[in-house]
Amino acid sequence: MTPEQYVQDRATHSGSSFYYAFLFLPPPRRAAITAFYAFCREVDDVVDEVTDPGVAAVKLAWWRKEVGSAFAGQPSHPAMRALMPHVSAYDIRAEHLQAVIDGCQMDLEQSRYLDFAGLARYCHLVAGVVGEVAAGIFGRTQQATTAYAHRLGLAMQLTNIIRDVGDDARRGRIYLPMAELKQFDVKAQEVLTRGYSERFTALMKFQAERAHRCYDEAFALLPEADARAQKPGVMMANIYRTLLREIEADNFQVLHQRTSLTPLRKLWIAMRTNWRGR
Repeated sequence: MTPEQYVQDRATHSGSSFYYAFLFLPPPRRAAITAFYAFCREVDDVVDEVTDPGVAAVKLAWWRKEVGSAFAGQPSHPAMRALMPHVSAYDIRAEHLQAVIDGCQMDLEQSRYLDFAGLARYCHLVAGVVGEVAAGIFGRTQQATTAYAHRLGLAMQLTNIIRDVGDDARRGRIYLPMAELKQFDVKAQEVLTRGYSERFTALMKFQAERAHRCYDEAFALLPEADARAQKPGVMMANIYRTLLREIEADNFQVLHQRTSLTPLRKLWIAMRTNWRGR
């Protein structure tokens, strides 16, 4: 299997909403974003799939060295071998990849966030930086597009957090800020034991409203000059926002289940966005 086949396989079988946006890119950009996505999946899976924190830390340390080696001209992992031919064309830098690893490192070291400022720092690393790299691959000519990409990354990560409250609780993690749990009189133990209440629903409505604001702010930041090139990101945003609305319509039943959209619906949303432009 070639590195290119490896990363394509990772993207195809991930079930990610990102995959459907990739389909609308020209081949060179599609190859670059697919390889970058595969890298992100590799390091994220270290945290999600390795049960021993010590082993996960060793694996992340290996990835840090691999990024350094790759940018020194000696990539060994197929994801990095597939990515490296594209880094110059799309201004992908080692510090971008190291920042993503930093975010995954936070998952090993921290299972609670005291306030939204702390959570936003985490979101910057695991989603904002990813959005910045993706925007560069899609085609960025305006500096404001970077701000758009970071805000959109935050909106999408907040949607992930809302969707995954139950899954994260099963791993002992709570990404909802502790100050906001206190604000709505929701105890951490209620989240961990997956107990629904009117207080929990009010807390989740608060989280969803903030995510919607971030989507609106992101779209307002996108310069018209880059709007056409950035359509794949808008496709992803529309898929994620549709998911958020599904969760809202289901009254935030996220503690015992993981809401998802069918592949056909994701593809339809991507196609519709491609036709309409937004």
